[in-house]
Amino acid sequence: MCVKGVKDVLRLAGRGFIFLGICTWLIYMFPRLKSFFCPVYQELPDSPLQEANTQKQEQVRRIQQHQHNDKTSDYAESVLKPRQNLLLQQKMERYHRMTGETWKLSQGFPVGGEEDQMCHDADVDKNPNEGARRRRKLLQTVTQDPVQQEVPKQKKVIVLPDEPSADTEGVVKIALRCPSGRTIYRRFLKTWNSLLLSDWMMKTGYHPALYTLCTSYPRKVLVIAADMSLEEAGIHANTVLNVEENEQSIT
Repeated sequence: MCVKGVKDVLRLAGRGFIFLGICTWLIYMFPRLKSFFCPVYQELPDSPLQEANTQKQEQVRRIQQHQHNDKTSDYAESVLKPRQNLLLQQKMERYHRMTGETWKLSQGFPVGGEEDQMCHDADVDKNPNEGARRRRKLLQTVTQDPVQQEVPKQKKVIVLPDEPSADTEGVVKIALRCPSGRTIYRRFLKTWNSLLLSDWMMKTGYHPALYTLCTSYPRKVLVIAADMSLEEAGIHANTVLNVEENEQSIT
């Protein structure tokens, strides 16, 4: 019985020494394993040559960036802004012609320019008769080409026929897709005049002088005329038409 107890004590002591050895080995190997799997790189101080190269690269990059900015600003000033101003001027001219305010397109006369010239000429006249004759000629030259005021055109009243029912023979449903993103639907008969599409677009708010109708796929301009019906214009079934700005007005 005593021998058995000594064996158990020795066995327990051996296990304790083994466990202690394993713990010591782990403590010894942990820093090495950590440095092996997660190496720490120490940055070396830059040499004077590397610093000089870095400064040169940074300076070259700044010079290139300044040159690129100068080219961009020159392109915007010489190309983009004149193009935008020309496009805006064309749109203003079309707007004034449509509203009948063409007088706004004239350059006008400088205020006080002719009056000062007349006063100066009156000082150099030798006698009153010459001054009166000169003023009479000046008045005749000014009134030779009077500006004719345009008679405002009478606005066209657009009246579309009543929309047929969906079960009517020869009826087609047309979707008008506007540039604003809105889509309008309406039913037409194939035998109706194709110009009704232009009137419908104008009534929606898009003038035919500035906008046109195009098919969605394949994309092409829809040709309409007074002697053509919708079927002759190419509308045989339900169709989607896009309202697009004329290419001439864009250029």
